[in-house]
Amino acid sequence: MKIIVLAGGLSTERDVSLVSGAGICKTLLAKGHEVFLLDVFMGFPYDKDKLDEVFTLPGHGLDAAFNIRTEEPDLEAVKASRAGDANCFFGPNVIELCRMADVTFLGLHGGEGENGKLQAAFDLLGIRYTGSGSLGCAVAMHKGVSRQIFQKSGVITPPGVCIHRNKLNKSLDDLGLSLPVVVKPCCGGSSIGVYIANTNEEYERALEQSFRYEDEVVIEKYIKGREFSCGIVGDFILPPIEMIPKGEFFDYACKYQTDATLEVCPADISQEAASRMQEQTLRAFHALKLAVYARADFLMDENENLYCLEVNTLPGMTEASLLPKEAKAVGIEYGDLCERIIRETLQERYPS
Repeated sequence: MKIIVLAGGLSTERDVSLVSGAGICKTLLAKGHEVFLLDVFMGFPYDKDKLDEVFTLPGHGLDAAFNIRTEEPDLEAVKASRAGDANCFFGPNVIELCRMADVTFLGLHGGEGENGKLQAAFDLLGIRYTGSGSLGCAVAMHKGVSRQIFQKSGVITPPGVCIHRNKLNKSLDDLGLSLPVVVKPCCGGSSIGVYIANTNEEYERALEQSFRYEDEVVIEKYIKGREFSCGIVGDFILPPIEMIPKGEFFDYACKYQTDATLEVCPADISQEAASRMQEQTLRAFHALKLAVYARADFLMDENENLYCLEVNTLPGMTEASLLPKEAKAVGIEYGDLCERIIRETLQERYPS
């Protein structure tokens, strides 16, 4: 198959996405496909009459990827580095190459890659892409909307609210919450802009910092507990994985730096707790109108009460990422997982 792996973009998870994309590209090449890694924002300037050559070019676009840094990327510098109109999300030849591919594997994370906008554009352009459609991506990405859907669908989530920047003067009492709380951007990912506030001063500072990223933030009751993730591919629910960070919680550095987190899969919990987590994953998946694959994140307190934090529609896909580790625990190797996602996509969303 001819496959474009689309990564990069302009979200705070740009670096993570490029490394995910490189892993996907390499393993699909090893499986015998014609694959090219394409940065959706930077694009690939090339003679339009010879674009078909791109799928077999030496290097396969892998020079676009680099190691994930401990700090988030400078997106203004990324914008400035592209010649031409920096306001257009799609770089040179992106649309053309995606239309030429048999399928576009979305290795994007966060921002415009995961919030449904790109999916909607591709639907209109007749481009086949992996994962959920635009509606599911949009509602899952917005933590305020997904919280409301969870509450109506029996998915347990921490008590909390979503507030807009113009309500910045709202006290915790006014919001029906008390310290400690978690403050995080409404549509962010990779724990960027997430803060735990134990005092009023920390709460005010957390609001100020989180509003640097977006105009809406979620404020939730802080749940002290163990951190887990549970993936789903097609009709198959993967075993939960536990993340044990060396820091206060599973933040950006802990997610992507070597030896910053111990990950245990299958998680060392009772079968009853694992089954409840899998059931909640499936319930959230269907409630959010998702398709093909996703990964739900959970907290479990000392009484084994479960709280679903969010569902990621385009979870990390490096070999060291959570979803591939969960798949490997049940005998699904990384390359087979990538091919399975393509196969499930074509069968479920683009049946011939």
